[in-house]
Amino acid sequence: MSFNPAATRTLRTGLALSQLGIGCAPFGQLNAATSDESVLQAFAHLYANGQRYFDVAPFYGMGLAEHRLGMCLRTVDRRELVLSTKVGRVLDPVRGGPAAGAFDGKYPFTFHYDYTYAATMRSLEESLQRLGTNAIDIALIHDVNQRWQGDMLEQRYAEAMEGAYRALDDLRAEKVIKAFGVGVNDWGILERFAEDGDFDVFMLAGRYTLLDHTAEESFLPLCAARGIGVLMAAPFNSGILATGATPGATYFYQPAEAEIVARVQRIEAVCARHGVAIAAAALQFPLRHRAITSVVTGMRDPAEARANLAHVQAAIPDAFWNELKAEGLLSA
Repeated sequence: MSFNPAATRTLRTGLALSQLGIGCAPFGQLNAATSDESVLQAFAHLYANGQRYFDVAPFYGMGLAEHRLGMCLRTVDRRELVLSTKVGRVLDPVRGGPAAGAFDGKYPFTFHYDYTYAATMRSLEESLQRLGTNAIDIALIHDVNQRWQGDMLEQRYAEAMEGAYRALDDLRAEKVIKAFGVGVNDWGILERFAEDGDFDVFMLAGRYTLLDHTAEESFLPLCAARGIGVLMAAPFNSGILATGATPGATYFYQPAEAEIVARVQRIEAVCARHGVAIAAAALQFPLRHRAITSVVTGMRDPAEARANLAHVQAAIPDAFWNELKAEGLLSA
């Protein structure tokens, strides 16, 4: 079995997204420097191969990723693409005058959290300006979870439901946006959002992968039952499922612990027996679930774009998945 990365799956609002979504965090210098030229080349290759869904956020590069995606949009017909961006972090210029080279290639901005109605509207207006477009298709409330909010979580959650949720609901009703939802790496709080509001889509980062299947117990069935599309981001768990268990491999942006390394080595052994690249298995695994609309991963240059497109299209036999289950590496 394999997948066509350009084939689409449809949200309940009728919006069709490519099965392979392009995460634009690397456009904002995530983990490594990128140039305008490499970004343009990656985008051109992806577009030429039918990719039409791109996800970004103000947080990525403090505006740089949105600006670079906007640069790419000027080379194509914007109406052919689906764009998602996020709200919840409002960017603020760093004071004190220009400081060349002080921001690791990112823009000289910092941010503050603000999930109010007014801040949500402001955030989207500023995203439109950076992207150089007059329309966003999907807006996602970003990072209302324990990891980012800590002791402020309950206050931020209430603010998001009273503010951002109402703003995005109004924009959807006015057909200014085509869908909205929440983007976090915690499926538990997404279930809470699902109970408290009427959302079209959720972006879940790193929590339905070859290494983490906990979302399938209650979250994915809930989304399937309610018609909420799931965008499964970070399918490589920040690195180790792309590189394998190599020295320095990362899991959730930290050096992988011995238990994770050992599990990946067991997966790699099954991969070797079936001639399957672990990166191909990592990209295709989420797409096998009926609740997943798109698997979203970042690509910083043409080489990564070519590799990921090939991985999604690679033929993976059913025997491979069956052996992972038999080995206890996937649930039955």
